[in-house]
Amino acid sequence: MTTDPQATTSGATSVDAAATAGGAAGVPAPAEQLRGAGLRVTAGRVAVLEAVAGVPHATADDVVRTVREALGSVSVQAVYDALHALTEARLLRRIEPAGHPARYERRVGDNHHHVVCRSCGVVADVDCTVGHAPCLTPSSDHGFVIDLAEVTYWGLCPQCAAARAS
Repeated sequence: MTTDPQATTSGATSVDAAATAGGAAGVPAPAEQLRGAGLRVTAGRVAVLEAVAGVPHATADDVVRTVREALGSVSVQAVYDALHALTEARLLRRIEPAGHPARYERRVGDNHHHVVCRSCGVVADVDCTVGHAPCLTPSSDHGFVIDLAEVTYWGLCPQCAAARAS
């Protein structure tokens, strides 16, 4: 962790400054999001939120690598614990495309799906055409109260399709 040169008199670190700084327009800072979810604010949790924001559809390995770049040393278990806590608090969403590692994203609370490249594994968001959850109605709900339908589209991304065509 490095010291924020503008905060040397208060002893605040760059992680502290980043945790309390406002995000994109209308998006609360990570520390505010953690507090709002009833979670303790830690440098690791803030770094995980920022890592996933910076690498949409990040794998746990992506997050570990990015958090280590930000904080220096952090255990793999600490990152997995943070990913679990943040997912349980609905600050992150975990998706699991078949045959691929789990991925994490900050886009939560809306109704969207994913498209996955069969060749390279890249994942992209696909907005639901209906606009409300669940966007699909099953032929039978078997008594379940259904609140979400997850759809994964599979195909080739533009780069892999072009490479295959040439």
